[in-house]
Amino acid sequence: MHTHHPPPLSRMNQIKAGVILNFVIIGLNTITGLLYTPYMMGCLGQNEYGLYSLVASMIAYLTILDSGFGNAVIRYTARFRVEGTQRQQSELIGMAILINIGISLLAIAAGIALYFNIDTLFDRTMTADDLSQARVMMILLIINLAFSFPLGVFTSIITAHEQFIFLKSVNALRIILLTLTIVGLLFFGYKAIAIVAAQTSFNLLVLLTNFFFCRLRLKVTVSFRNFNFPLLREISVYSMWVFLDAIISRIYWSTGQFILGMISGTIAVAVYSAAIMLNQMYQMLSGAISGVLLPRLSKLAATETTGREISDLFIRAGCMQAIIILFVVSGFIVFGQGFIALWAGPDYSATYYVALIFFLSQIPSQLQSTGIAVLQARNRMRFRILVYLGVSSLSIVGQYFLGIHFGPIGVAAAIGTALFIGTGLIINIYYARCQQIDIATFWRKIGHLAIIPILLTAAGLTASQWVDFTRPATFAIGITLFTAIYLPLFWRFALTRAERTSLRSMLPRRR
Repeated sequence: MHTHHPPPLSRMNQIKAGVILNFVIIGLNTITGLLYTPYMMGCLGQNEYGLYSLVASMIAYLTILDSGFGNAVIRYTARFRVEGTQRQQSELIGMAILINIGISLLAIAAGIALYFNIDTLFDRTMTADDLSQARVMMILLIINLAFSFPLGVFTSIITAHEQFIFLKSVNALRIILLTLTIVGLLFFGYKAIAIVAAQTSFNLLVLLTNFFFCRLRLKVTVSFRNFNFPLLREISVYSMWVFLDAIISRIYWSTGQFILGMISGTIAVAVYSAAIMLNQMYQMLSGAISGVLLPRLSKLAATETTGREISDLFIRAGCMQAIIILFVVSGFIVFGQGFIALWAGPDYSATYYVALIFFLSQIPSQLQSTGIAVLQARNRMRFRILVYLGVSSLSIVGQYFLGIHFGPIGVAAAIGTALFIGTGLIINIYYARCQQIDIATFWRKIGHLAIIPILLTAAGLTASQWVDFTRPATFAIGITLFTAIYLPLFWRFALTRAERTSLRSMLPRRR
């Protein structure tokens, strides 16, 4: 079996284009989310929006079943391409499809079990109509899962081949068309069930598009003849740790909604879910760079001996991520309360504090998201998972007890504290001592980059004592002035000449 490689752009151009398109997707997600989410909240009402968010968070637990093998397909396909073992690529793909069909059946069974236990879990906080809608949405999402697992293999193959332009362009188109469809459905009076149906349809369409790209463009073929058990054992160990990492991440970001649904009801879930949506946008910022580096890091891990190149890449990626992340965090600290008031309304004022806790506690992990790709490429996820398992267990206990007394803010505080301990303290020590990453140099560079954001945040908070940023006009003027002052100062005084040159190289060149 042979895999034909088309004559695409160079690998570095694909990576640069992938990063740029990732930022385009982040922009689309941000713009569409910020514009249509308030519209959706208004059309659905706080109760039904909370119900929709709760069901989605429950099904999100099942989506992690594929996370380990999806990363494994990327890592091992990239490795086999370096080694030139085309037969193994075809066998790997066939094996991954068969395994994912099994995972799909497991997810369906788990979804059915949830379906039949909705009454038991939520009858104290939901009406009979709420429970009925939840069942229908769950059926649609289970159908989504059933097809997502086996077809998702082909998305991983496209990533391993570093065909980021196609992959990200399709994703961008999906965001635009899905958003327009949902807005249209809401305009004509449809509710949460119709939204879930639209999401399911577009997801399947994208998966089929990726499948045909692999078959027709990449000429990827699949072999089911030789089930490579030694390779399966190796992949299984790798996948297990990636899978556990996904479980813990899901615990962080979905358990809060589940707990609030049991102890506080759908209104608290709605307030918390609005912050979760903002946090998802925030998390995408770091993924814009690190999300395209796993194939390259896998190749470096297979060939590099000193580890210096990986360490340098870790630092460069972190500094590039800091340019955006520090700007977003500083801006949210100053203008976040005004933004929430204008975006979601006064009923969601607590969302600001929940989101702020998430943003601040994740600064280390956001700046170091490349580290996860490094550990995956080196197959060294074990320590990170064990640390996260420990702090997430404490987090769940804290979420429940703090949630009872302080609602969504208490849940966020428990999650944020656990995250900071895990990613801000323990993991940094591990990177430095066991992965030969120059963490001291990394934080020195970040400290230099942070000077301008800290000074402008202090100035913005001082100005907010006299200016009401909850008014549309002053909010818009404030954001504009903050950006106009921030960007030139950051470019001139925070970035080094090499960093400015690197950023310029990301921009399209004039012909």
